[in-house]
Amino acid sequence: MIELNGSLCALLLGYFFGSIPTAFWLAKYAYKKNIFEFGSGNMGATNIYRLLGSTPFAITLALDIIKGFIPILLIGKIFPHPDSLVPLKLVTGTSAVLGHTYSFWVNFRGGKGVATALGVFLGIAPISSISAMLVFIVVLVASGFVSLSSMISACCMPVFIAYFREGGESWYLPLCFFSSIVAVFLVIKHKKNIIQILNGKELSLRAKKTTSEAASDPASEKKS
Repeated sequence: MIELNGSLCALLLGYFFGSIPTAFWLAKYAYKKNIFEFGSGNMGATNIYRLLGSTPFAITLALDIIKGFIPILLIGKIFPHPDSLVPLKLVTGTSAVLGHTYSFWVNFRGGKGVATALGVFLGIAPISSISAMLVFIVVLVASGFVSLSSMISACCMPVFIAYFREGGESWYLPLCFFSSIVAVFLVIKHKKNIIQILNGKELSLRAKKTTSEAASDPASEKKS
């Protein structure tokens, strides 16, 4: 049974780290640009790539993953009791993803939550997370679409968790359910991308835009 103080700590810890607007702060303070005014208007690594290039993209992606992973690591150190550890990690992970997507630092705007969710699952189900990353890479190489790769890899997470029985016999089914909810959430966040893919208008990652092109086209691909 999760104690109230543990649940509250998990919520606050996850949201605090998840809500850190890495893409927004990097673009604003290092490059004097507002990420919400360029390209897709999404506070995520893909929009950073289109606007600023590969190095800022790598920094943003790494930080977004880390801010999902660290609270999972910390909650395990603060509340190490095995009976409450997995439930607290799920609460922390949920809060971290929501924090990234609805950050109070930027008026409750944010990204899609894909990279932060990856960080969360690396802390909860690392083998399944690495497997999902491989799926992401394969789909990205085949299609060129970050959005499609993100959705497919997210939907594969419950399958991998079930296959590897991560969390043990007592917890792998709850983890499957949790990862399914996260996958549905991420797919919903990509609904505009789905429409663009179906209409043949989704922008491939290979078609990197210049800053001026990104500024004039707010309908390009969005990602976490």
